[in-house]
Amino acid sequence: MDTDLFFVVGVIIAVFSIPAIVSALTDGRAPRIPALMIIIGGLMIGYAMQQRPGVYGLETLPDTFVRVVAGIL
Repeated sequence: MDTDLFFVVGVIIAVFSIPAIVSALTDGRAPRIPALMIIIGGLMIGYAMQQRPGVYGLETLPDTFVRVVAGIL
């Protein structure tokens, strides 16, 4: 898999798990699955950043998303 794809999928997984964590905490449940999703997303982001150091960051996030979507379409 391409490291851009790893980075983008990791960011999407991590961002989408935040509402699940908030929901679990407000319902009084333990956020086990959302916490696992955060870990998986973080590992994907970390792997992509390790493979291509200095390429990924907050300032390059939009460009990376566009490259991945353009590659899929």
